[in-house]
Amino acid sequence: MGLFKKEKSLDQASMKEGVGLITLTEPTSVIAEQFRTVRTNIQFSSIDQKLRSVVFTSAGPLQGKSTVSANVAVTWADQGVDVLLVDADMRRPTVHQTFQVPNKKGLTSLLTEDKFDFNTTIQKTPVEHLFVLPCGVVPPNPSELLNTKKMDKLILELTKHFDLVIFDAPPVISVTDAQILASKVDGTILVTPQGIADKGSIAKSKKLLEVVHARILGTIMNRVKAENTGGYYGGYYGGYYGTDEMK
Repeated sequence: MGLFKKEKSLDQASMKEGVGLITLTEPTSVIAEQFRTVRTNIQFSSIDQKLRSVVFTSAGPLQGKSTVSANVAVTWADQGVDVLLVDADMRRPTVHQTFQVPNKKGLTSLLTEDKFDFNTTIQKTPVEHLFVLPCGVVPPNPSELLNTKKMDKLILELTKHFDLVIFDAPPVISVTDAQILASKVDGTILVTPQGIADKGSIAKSKKLLEVVHARILGTIMNRVKAENTGGYYGGYYGGYYGTDEMK
């Protein structure tokens, strides 16, 4: 993986415009441990099939799916496997801000140019084994770009280079991007903030994903109030769909 651009160091101040990487800034915290639990539960949810590509999405906007996907990516890379975090939210990209990498070229470039140039689009991060593919220039037609044979080919190529490819996708209900991606990858995770996402929107998201035959691995409930400390856990794995509560 030495062909990709060199990483730069990150600190809390440099990440103000992106999402919080508590797994990097406070790796021994309770919240960071919760993200490691999320990672482990996702791994055990896919024992029968090797997980090479996964989409993180949510029912609606501002529900924490970018924070969860970035932190889970860090914990996965900590295991010594090569992980690529792809900013597939081409309507509201954040990965370049979180990891402080250039955003002139990225996913959009790979889907619109003749050849895949990973050298100018994929970036290293301060986390060993973790790489990022930013969005690049925000396109006027994200859904159309994702719903192409070229996107299929790109996913295939990326999974050849990396042990796991994580896609940070837009919310399910807002646009069709997440449905399109979910139909192309090995598994989909729905991020659900406690007390924010209502039961109806979560159920609707589940149905929309089922329409495209997405393999739903489960949900992650984040922003969970910790009873004893008065704080918030970053997230925990909420189990599979198909329970009575989700029907």
